[in-house]
Amino acid sequence: MSDLFNDGAVADTGIGAAPRPLADRLRPQTLSEVVGQEKLLGPEGPLGVMLASGSLSSLVLWGPPGVGKTTIARLLADGTDLHFVQVSAIFTGVPDLRKVFEAAKLRRANGRGTLLFVDEIHRFNKAQQDGFLPHMEDGTILLVGATTENPSFELNSALLSRAQVLVLDRLAPPDLELLALRAEREIGRPLPLTRDARDAMLEMSGGDGRALLNLVEQVSGWKTDAELDRASLSERLMRRAAKYDKSGDEHYNLISALHKSVRGSDPDAALYWLTRMLDGGEDPRYLARRVVRMSVEDIGLADPQAQRVCLDAWETYERLGSPEGELAIAQAVTYLALAPKSNAAYVAYKSATRHAVETRGAPPPLIIRNAPTKLMREHGYGAGYSYDHDAEDAFSGQNYFPDGVERAKHYVPVERGFERELKKRDDWFAALREKRAKEARSADRRSGSD
Repeated sequence: MSDLFNDGAVADTGIGAAPRPLADRLRPQTLSEVVGQEKLLGPEGPLGVMLASGSLSSLVLWGPPGVGKTTIARLLADGTDLHFVQVSAIFTGVPDLRKVFEAAKLRRANGRGTLLFVDEIHRFNKAQQDGFLPHMEDGTILLVGATTENPSFELNSALLSRAQVLVLDRLAPPDLELLALRAEREIGRPLPLTRDARDAMLEMSGGDGRALLNLVEQVSGWKTDAELDRASLSERLMRRAAKYDKSGDEHYNLISALHKSVRGSDPDAALYWLTRMLDGGEDPRYLARRVVRMSVEDIGLADPQAQRVCLDAWETYERLGSPEGELAIAQAVTYLALAPKSNAAYVAYKSATRHAVETRGAPPPLIIRNAPTKLMREHGYGAGYSYDHDAEDAFSGQNYFPDGVERAKHYVPVERGFERELKKRDDWFAALREKRAKEARSADRRSGSD
């Protein structure tokens, strides 16, 4: 369920008191009431096992908004008789943390531990994160951090080594439906929605329990004589902003999904992820650049035209702007998804790079060195070079690798698209190279016998 249930809500409704939000009224009182996180809280889940054994370790709860991070932390404190302290990394500085640690030390001296819940823990800098370590190690606090960002990138390795990372899932439709039913029981009446409209409301929440309960609260206040259908619901509700952070983990997840859908030759999925990113406010120029990258990394020489299609789409966007220009990028994505795939050139480049690094000190053979001066020619530069255009089939078969460096095979074309034709050419040159080598060995033997 949610961070759903924020800890600073107004207490009970009374004379002169503001009404408590629905999300606060439905805050779970036990871990068994938390929905959607059974894999963590079940008997065999990591938290279930910890609680059963009475041994709770420091944790980092990683998941999207509205899935229960704050609620779970508070209930863990209740279940282990630890004093619960909550801070937010957005509003808390070093002096505030010092006060928290001092109070926890006094509490510990009096025989009670402290569960310190740090919301948005990834917003603390390295020095602030390091400040938790000694207090975690000596048992002053049991740390439970919450983050929507990938801990691998945002949290110090020292802190991660002392805390177990638990991943919370976005709420699935059945979980959201359960929340909606609880809300209706709390309100005392069903929502005035058709089944289709109800499904639309669940979709609008985006798997965020808190967002869903806010929608339920809004819908429940409408006065209507008949059930509203999907269209009527959409007219009355402002569309919820897409969950998308152009510099955060969601950004990388979505661009990865787009790239892999293109690589997997699925134009429908590729267009879906493209439009998800555009809907979230992604810069179309960033997408145009990444689409060009896909053309050289995953299509390559199997369809040399793919790169030109992508560059043309980028230029079209620059000329048309938004929103018309996005269609050109969508057409390029569709083209790439249906194009023959090959990463042979990409693999060859990486292989050649490794080979070059391993043999970086080896100079080019004398026969292919430039010889612009008499002195260089006297030292053998260019001596014995065969001009390929003068050779039979315009191919001399000379060695162009450094002397003493074994010839390597880096480029291995695939039997797909235009690269099938390149493979024929590559095989033809390989056979011809072997033929020239045999002719050279035969000539050497004849000259030796003479």
